[in-house]
Amino acid sequence: VQLQASGGGLVQAGGSLRLSCAASGRTLSTYNMGWFRQAPGKEREFVAAISRNGGSTSYADSVKGRFTISRDNAKNTAYLQMNSLKPEDAAVYSCAAAGRSGPPPVLVSKYDYWGQGTQVTVSS
Repeated sequence: VQLQASGGGLVQAGGSLRLSCAASGRTLSTYNMGWFRQAPGKEREFVAAISRNGGSTSYADSVKGRFTISRDNAKNTAYLQMNSLKPEDAAVYSCAAAGRSGPPPVLVSKYDYWGQGTQVTVSS
């Protein structure tokens, strides 16, 4: 499956952005989906994940209550709604797909396919 992330940009602190991850090549419902981010000089970190049917989600503590992951399998797209953005949320955000069975993973190593990333910049 090929993944294309979009929707990043420059936003003021307190603002919102909605990231999209469009899949092609295979149906998205085959995969658990995750969003990760990487800031300059830092390791890639888990942000959020969602199960194949959307019934189960998980979030990093740093984004709980502010970010919402969702998916529309009919559109072959996953989303990350980001509200109340903070300067520390600035990073390159990437979506990823995991084909193995079980709950959506939080570890980078458990994901099989990655999109190219979209830049999120938050001004204070």
